[in-house]
Amino acid sequence: MTASLVAASCALLGCFLVLRKMAMIGDAISHAVLPGIVLAFLISGTRDSLPMLIGAASLGVFTTFLIEWISKKAKMQNDAAIGMVFTFLFALGIILLTLFADKVDLDADCVLHGEIVFVPLQLSDFSLGGIQIPSKILILAVVFILCLLVVLLGFKGFMLTSFDPFYASAIGISIALWHYLLMAMVSLVTVVSFESIGAILVVAFLVVPPAAAYLLTDNLKHMILYAVGIGVLASVLGYYFAREINGSIPGAMTTVLGVLFIITFLFAPQHGILRKFLKGRVKA
Repeated sequence: MTASLVAASCALLGCFLVLRKMAMIGDAISHAVLPGIVLAFLISGTRDSLPMLIGAASLGVFTTFLIEWISKKAKMQNDAAIGMVFTFLFALGIILLTLFADKVDLDADCVLHGEIVFVPLQLSDFSLGGIQIPSKILILAVVFILCLLVVLLGFKGFMLTSFDPFYASAIGISIALWHYLLMAMVSLVTVVSFESIGAILVVAFLVVPPAAAYLLTDNLKHMILYAVGIGVLASVLGYYFAREINGSIPGAMTTVLGVLFIITFLFAPQHGILRKFLKGRVKA
């Protein structure tokens, strides 16, 4: 359930990232939030989740603004700006961690790998059918509903600014508004999901299901639905695969995502490699 909620939220936003050729922005945010975590601890003096979440989310949003600003002012490609910003901020976070919090248990690895196996142990006061719901699942469910509402209400704006930003600008749609709204939502989803499933799996959910869905259809609505389905399927199959081999759950889910993408890459009805090969042979 934890991974499925993250997968669905990431798929809703990841489709637009793939269309905008900004799929790796999630990876940038996952590394750039480290100084935010350290600064949140230094300011608040506590390792409670709320200050850490605020610090990480603030750095996540700041990262997207900084990438966009450098890209425009330096007339630099987005991928170059992303690479420069996230390496700088990640290195800055390591320096701050070493100088001011080296004796404090701020584990950067938990941000990268997550603690999904401990999610069922952190119960909330809310119960459903006599079963207490883990607090992380409640938070992720709220984030998913928020992402769903934003995409449903802003579908036209996201679609036009992703496919044809010049036309969108000509008819009075603010490209910057929709861009930063999307980046803010991506920052929120990635930061909220870090502690539960880890940055590596978050990035995989942001990129792989939308990329696979992109090969399956030319319809954006169908692409979003397929991406959500692929992400949830990988969550379920990956969980049971991890149980079978007694291995890492995020690692197993990411592996299943890779396998599903390879299958789609080969056998997609319209854009699969084998389909194109057979069409070429028929024409020949």
